[in-house]
Amino acid sequence: MSQSPSKPRLTTSAMIASIAEEGQETRSAPFGHALVELARQRQDIVGMTADLAKYTDLHIFAQAYPQRFFQMGMAEQLLMGAAGGMAKEGFIPFVTTYAVFATRRAYDFIHQVIAEEHLNVKIAAALPGLTTGYGPSHQATEDMAIMRGIPGMTIIDPCDALDIEQAVPAMAAHDGPVYLRLLRGKVPVVLDKYHYRFEIGKASLLEDGGDVLIIASGLMTMRALAVAEQLRRENISVAVLHSPTIKPLDEKTILEQAAKPGRLVITAENHSAVGGLSEAVASLLMRKGVHVDFDTIALPDAFLDAGALPTLHDRYGISIAMMKEKIKARLQ
Repeated sequence: MSQSPSKPRLTTSAMIASIAEEGQETRSAPFGHALVELARQRQDIVGMTADLAKYTDLHIFAQAYPQRFFQMGMAEQLLMGAAGGMAKEGFIPFVTTYAVFATRRAYDFIHQVIAEEHLNVKIAAALPGLTTGYGPSHQATEDMAIMRGIPGMTIIDPCDALDIEQAVPAMAAHDGPVYLRLLRGKVPVVLDKYHYRFEIGKASLLEDGGDVLIIASGLMTMRALAVAEQLRRENISVAVLHSPTIKPLDEKTILEQAAKPGRLVITAENHSAVGGLSEAVASLLMRKGVHVDFDTIALPDAFLDAGALPTLHDRYGISIAMMKEKIKARLQ
C-alpha cells in the first residue's frame, strides 16, 4: 500500500514564529542592534524589560551595555512606573515586553505615569497582532485601539527590519511617549528596494497603480507589495501606500492618494478591524468628504484561535493568498 506524500513540516512554532516567506532576506534582531548603535552615540539611552529581554531582542543591548540595562522581573506595572522615573531623571528608557502585557496589564501606569506627564518613554512591544499562535492571552489584536486613545501617544507599526532600524533613533529624537509594534528575531527586509526613509508622521508611496490603492502598515505592507506584484501579472495595477505611523496619521498623503479617481481603496493591517488603521483612515475620509469605494483587510472583532501562524493567517484573511482573493473579488 503506497503512502501519500507527507505535508511539508511547519518551521514555525505557535509561540514566536518568523513572518518571513521562504527564501526571503532577513536581518537578525534589528531592534536590539539599532538600540546598541544609538547607545554608542547617546549616553542617556537605557534599556528596561520585564523578564523578556531574550524574546524582545533587548538581550543584544544588555550584553553591550550591562550597566545601562535594568531587569525589572515579571512586573509590567512596576516596569512602566520605573521607566517614567528614569525619564524624569533625564534618561530615555526603551522599555520592552509583549504587546498584550504593555497595553492590557500596564495601561493605567502608561496613561498616568508616562503619558499624562508627556515623558520620554519608548515602549517596544513584541508579538503585535497575530504574530503568535498562543491564542488571546498572547495575541495583541487590539493594542493599537487601546493606545490610540491616549493623548500624545505616538504609535509606530513598522513593516520590516529597515523600518525598525530607522525608527529607533527617530523614537529617541521624538519628544514624548512612543509605542512601537516590535517585530523581533529574524525580520524580513523589503523596503531597501524603494529608497525608503522612515519619518514619524509620514506615509510613503512604494508602488503606484490605477486600479487599487492599498493603505497598509506593519507586516501587511510587505504582503501588500507581494500582492501588488502578483496582480500586476494579471493586468491589475495596485498602488501601495505604507503608513508606518498610525498616530499621528499622515492625513495629507492619505487624502491625496485616496482622492485619485477610479480606484478601490483597501486598508490592510495586522490588527482588529476595530480601532486601528482601518477606522482611522475611514474616519479621515469621511470627515474630509472624500468618497471612495472602500474596504478593509484586518483581523475580526473576535478572540482568535490558537495554532500555527500560516493556518491562522489564512483563516483570518491576512495571508498573501487571502488578500489577493479578497481584492480580486471586490474588483469583479
